[in-house]
Amino acid sequence: MAITCLIRYEIDPFQRDAFREYAQRWGRIIPRCGGHLVGYFLPYEGTSDVAWGLISFANLAAYEAYRARLKSDAEGAANFAFAHDRRFILKEERTFVQNVEGAFQIAAEAS
Repeated sequence: MAITCLIRYEIDPFQRDAFREYAQRWGRIIPRCGGHLVGYFLPYEGTSDVAWGLISFANLAAYEAYRARLKSDAEGAANFAFAHDRRFILKEERTFVQNVEGAFQIAAEAS
């Protein structure tokens, strides 16, 4: 059963560039540590202080192995420190969901 970790961030809207840099760094770190990075998303229109990150795993055991590798990753530790020092993340929530077979990653039909 594939699972996806949805991370909802409450961010300082005046530090969007810092969050962008933080997210771009995860683009290198997460795959190296075993996660499938679906993506990070900044607000575009509407609410200006909520951002999202989505990371998928084959199962909960794969997530737990990823977390163990992440703890020993020097670049991951540096990115956590960057966020802590700059304080652009005000709040973080994690929710784990499972994919619904037949309703996940379905491309649009060509017309």
